[in-house]
Amino acid sequence: MAETFPSAVWRELFVMIGGSAASLVGLLFIVMSMHFNAFREHLDYKMSATIQAARNNTFHLLTALVTAVVILVPQPPALLGGELIAMHLFGLRLPIFFTWRHFVANHGGFPISMIVTISTGYLLGAAAGAALIVHSPAGLYLAVASCTVILVRSVLTAWILMFESRQTAPAQPHV
Repeated sequence: MAETFPSAVWRELFVMIGGSAASLVGLLFIVMSMHFNAFREHLDYKMSATIQAARNNTFHLLTALVTAVVILVPQPPALLGGELIAMHLFGLRLPIFFTWRHFVANHGGFPISMIVTISTGYLLGAAAGAALIVHSPAGLYLAVASCTVILVRSVLTAWILMFESRQTAPAQPHV
C-alpha cells in the first residue's frame, strides 16, 4: 500500500494553512462573543441570517483546517482523494442551503458573490480529491487553491459580519 508524503515545501505550506485556519476560528469566536448581546437582543430575520453566516463561516474555516490535516497524514493518494471529495461535497451543502433559505425562500439580501466564491472553494477541494485519486500532480495545487479561496472568503465574510453586527447593535450609554 503506497503512502504519500508531501515534500517539505508542501508540508510547510499545509502547516501554515492549518495554523491560519485554526487562528481564524479563534478570532471569529472572539468577534462573535463581543457582539453576543446584540445578537440576543435583536433576533430578527437579518440578525438570524448574520448568525447563520457566522456559523457557516466557522465551518468553512474548519474545512480548511481539516483539509490541511488530512493532507499531512501519511496515507494512500486514493484514500486522501476520497476524503477530500467527501469533505468538500459535504461542505458544499452550507452555501446551497444558505442560498435556499435566504435567497429563494425569504428573498434575502446577502451578496451572491459570497455564495459563488465559497462554493468555488468547495468545488476546488472536490476536484483536488478527484485529481489525487487519478494520481494527477494537480491535486495538491487544487487543494491549496481550495483552502486559499475558503480562507480569503471567510476573512472577508467575517469582516462584513463584524461591521454588520455593529450597525444593528444599539448604541451603548456612556457611563
